[in-house]
Amino acid sequence: MGALTDLIYKGAAAVASLTETAVKDAAEKHGAETKIAFPGTAYFLPTIYAATGVKVRTLGDLDACVGVLKSLITYKDELGDALNAGLAVAVGAEILQSLRYIGGAAPEDDGGIGFVPDPVIRSLGVPLVTGDIPGVAVVLGEAADPKTVAGVVKDYQTKGLLTFLVGGVIDQCSAEGVRMGLDYRVVPLGRSITAVTHVVTVAIRAALIFGAVRSGDLAGLLAYTKERVPAFVNAFGALDEVTVAAGAGAIALGFPVIVDSDLGDIQVPGALVSVTDHAETAAESLRLRNIKVKAKSVDICMGFASAFEGEIIKKADTQAEFYSGANPTVELVLKRGPDEIEDGKITVVGPDIDGEPLVELPLATYVEVAGARMQTDFEPVIERKLHHWFNYIEGVMHTGQRNLFRLRVSRGAYDAGFRLRDLGKVVYHEIMDEFAAVADKCQVTLVTDEARVREILENEAMPRYRARDERLDAMTDESVDTFYTCTLCQSFAPGHCCVVTPERLGLCGAVSWLDAKATKELTPTGPNQPIQKSGVIDERLGAYESVNASVAEATRGAVEKVTLYSILENPMTSCGCFECVCGIIPEAKGFFVVNREYAGSTPSGMSFGELASMTGGGVQTPGFMGHGRHFIASKKFAYAEGGAPRIVWMPKELKDDVRARLDSTVKALYGIEGFTDKICDETIATELDSVLAYLQSAGHPALDLPDVM
Repeated sequence: MGALTDLIYKGAAAVASLTETAVKDAAEKHGAETKIAFPGTAYFLPTIYAATGVKVRTLGDLDACVGVLKSLITYKDELGDALNAGLAVAVGAEILQSLRYIGGAAPEDDGGIGFVPDPVIRSLGVPLVTGDIPGVAVVLGEAADPKTVAGVVKDYQTKGLLTFLVGGVIDQCSAEGVRMGLDYRVVPLGRSITAVTHVVTVAIRAALIFGAVRSGDLAGLLAYTKERVPAFVNAFGALDEVTVAAGAGAIALGFPVIVDSDLGDIQVPGALVSVTDHAETAAESLRLRNIKVKAKSVDICMGFASAFEGEIIKKADTQAEFYSGANPTVELVLKRGPDEIEDGKITVVGPDIDGEPLVELPLATYVEVAGARMQTDFEPVIERKLHHWFNYIEGVMHTGQRNLFRLRVSRGAYDAGFRLRDLGKVVYHEIMDEFAAVADKCQVTLVTDEARVREILENEAMPRYRARDERLDAMTDESVDTFYTCTLCQSFAPGHCCVVTPERLGLCGAVSWLDAKATKELTPTGPNQPIQKSGVIDERLGAYESVNASVAEATRGAVEKVTLYSILENPMTSCGCFECVCGIIPEAKGFFVVNREYAGSTPSGMSFGELASMTGGGVQTPGFMGHGRHFIASKKFAYAEGGAPRIVWMPKELKDDVRARLDSTVKALYGIEGFTDKICDETIATELDSVLAYLQSAGHPALDLPDVM
């Protein structure tokens, strides 16, 4: 073990010396009062903040941090102490990387994206907890053969993992044609070994965002990353002492390190392992972190994985396009009797996508499902899945739904042999796999004949869409006797539980009441469990004895009381992947709402990230609450406090997105015309006095309501 600890300490000492010199030089050049911060985070320098509670704001604050870093490097021939030296490397790397952002300047290109902002981490919360992203791989170094590292990275990509690249592997993977970017879940961070700190901060902020770990709780932080962040490190090529020391920091966080050089007897079972056969690298890495990948083996010529979901296909690269703006389009899923369809039958009616690009055609994706447990309510649930399944296909891009969508097939996919029948194969496979509990048979028809598409659209689809919408519009919390819990996010936020009702989706925006109902049928012991509505405590607040009991059970006592319609009294908890945060502006007698995509400040003086840090991780913060976009226009939004007329400020993009639904709700309930125009946004004002002046000039109804507190 001595040889290993010697390497760790040498590497840590080298990083500490480099860091101390760099901090001193930066302070002399720019001044100790110069501001320093990573962009897009509410967590200062996250590693330092999480481990010590220190809020680094200026270069002068770094002197004490360097002292803490050096104190961690006390030589002892014990692996546990050496791992502390590895954590020192993480701190040093964070400081060195932060110096690249001095004064808010954009850093010089290091071959990658650098720091990963908070909103990106929050957006990854849902796919991580659902298993669409089953794990996180960190690939660093420089391989002897570029093809080997590219092969490993492509393997992770097809399995849906989120892969971060650090070092020479970035250029090697690029040269071998690996598609990179957040959209492809292969993210280059930087060529410098210190860029690995940006992965460390992702793991650490996951603990702060989702796990409610408090800054300064180092033991709680390390326990969270080890138990709940499914990450590992692959190191390619020769190992110098700095790389080894950085690996020790990863091991301290609970992430095993797999190297492709022979370490001999200095391996640490389960933590530091040699795998010299690159064909085994991925499998061994997943095994060490106990990451289970649900295989998606569809008989098509292209890759099929959630990692391809963000792929953008430009028009110049398109072989065929099906676009509702040019031709009739429709997606329809229908329940059928078992004798009405033939299982596995896939039919193409009309021309295929052959010909000179750009081929433009109508398209009906007509899906019929039979099963003893299949319900009409599940039709739209399955229908919405088509969007995801088509996007999982490498070389296919899909946006929209129902009769308003755009689907593109790339030239590359066409040249590889992809045809319309392959879309049918994907739909059949995924329905019979994902909905196996309710689907006994499935038949798929792809129609490009315009007359037939129009017939399906006018005679079957539009009447069915209208019937569904009418039923959903009539469905209220009062019209059902069952709500559902959603504990999907508990793998990251163990103290959180959503309550999903017809008028309140899950706060991530991805789980509706119908989705929860379907999930209960599909997975009886899964994350969505029924709550029989009983024991009304307060209808105005939406307080029920049965809801309290279910939430207390689901959170193992962490939350004992929750209301469904109040922001001030026992509001629903949040995990961290919520789409929006609302908060109180007492002076305006109302609430502001901010979405995670908005990077600016709110009238509260805080950004989304700062507000989110108060509400995530399953904590209840009266006056603040995380929620989905769709909930803003719900009749139950802040119902106990007076409802939607209390909304006085939100970002313009969000305001425009919810305008039609919000105006309709407020007019129907309160008789107020054009309500959204009375809401202030950042293009009008963010300072409180100016916001109040606008509300007064616009005649905002909140000003005439009683004080909100």
